[in-house]
Amino acid sequence: MSNMKINPVVVRLSRSLSLAALAVVVFCLPALAALGGDVSSIEADSAHMKASINVTQSDGYEVHEMKATSGTVVREFVSPTGRVFAVAWYGPFMPELQQILGSYFQQYSSALQSQKKHYGRAPLNIQQPGLVVQESGRMRAYVGRAYIPEMLPAGMKADEIK
Repeated sequence: MSNMKINPVVVRLSRSLSLAALAVVVFCLPALAALGGDVSSIEADSAHMKASINVTQSDGYEVHEMKATSGTVVREFVSPTGRVFAVAWYGPFMPELQQILGSYFQQYSSALQSQKKHYGRAPLNIQQPGLVVQESGRMRAYVGRAYIPEMLPAGMKADEIK
């Protein structure tokens, strides 16, 4: 080995760059899925939205309501097995659908692209096997819901998802 000295500034810079790269990777990863995900995904959604959570019990399911600082409210419906089977939203801003639809976002995007008649202000009604998404609204007044039909608790009607 040679008598080469390692410059401490280079070592610190290298460590700083490594930590910065790690931070970029961690913070750029999408949060866990909401729709179809487990109840733990609600914490990730709440943190992402910077929202407070209120949980209410209903007959056969729980509703986790998150109110973002923007005023938008997102409700995630959780089955007794701990799975999110539906989400609904309303408020002045659309929620980040990729966040709340999770792994179903790709199916939603594909269905949206295949709808030739859908225009920006027209209500959207996607009904596919395994996913229903309905949304409408105008600036500062958006409303919508998405659910997995086969995961609805026994006796629950889709109209209850609001």
